[in-house]
Amino acid sequence: MSALAEVLVRIITATNRNLEKEVAKGRFRLDLYYRINVFPLHLPALRERREDIGELARHFVKIYSIKAGKNVSGLSSGAVESLLSYSWPGNIRELENLIERSVLLAKSTTIDEISLPRNDIGVTDMGEHRLKTIEENERAHIITALRQCGGRIRGINGAAEILGVPPTTLASKMQKLGIKR
Repeated sequence: MSALAEVLVRIITATNRNLEKEVAKGRFRLDLYYRINVFPLHLPALRERREDIGELARHFVKIYSIKAGKNVSGLSSGAVESLLSYSWPGNIRELENLIERSVLLAKSTTIDEISLPRNDIGVTDMGEHRLKTIEENERAHIITALRQCGGRIRGINGAAEILGVPPTTLASKMQKLGIKR
């Protein structure tokens, strides 16, 4: 005699691809798309939400400090600045790995330096190297200009003047690229 058991299963999927485009190009099954697209959540890449980098880094410092049995309690402002200037092709996993390595190598209670990869090119999910997109380059360039002028957009030595564009154009570009002062 066999007993029947009911099993409830929830499947959570994640991808960095636009599945609607993949379906349209014939690279993803439409029926599967409809099965998994019940409650979609969009979480932007780390490079698109730089305001989270400091908090995530401090979180990982806490975790890996405890794991490694070290008394590392934070990051210097210079270390945070270097994290903010990086393009994060490896997303949060890359940040986590860099913080873990930094905690292991820390010689004091504060991480003063983060050893970021030298070449700032991304790696696709196929393992191939890719150049940054024009949008990624544009975003990084605008952020650099804003830092150079202390976040000021308008006026003499403002970011708009440095970049050679009208302040209104720069403001709309910043909004489009998700850049906040």
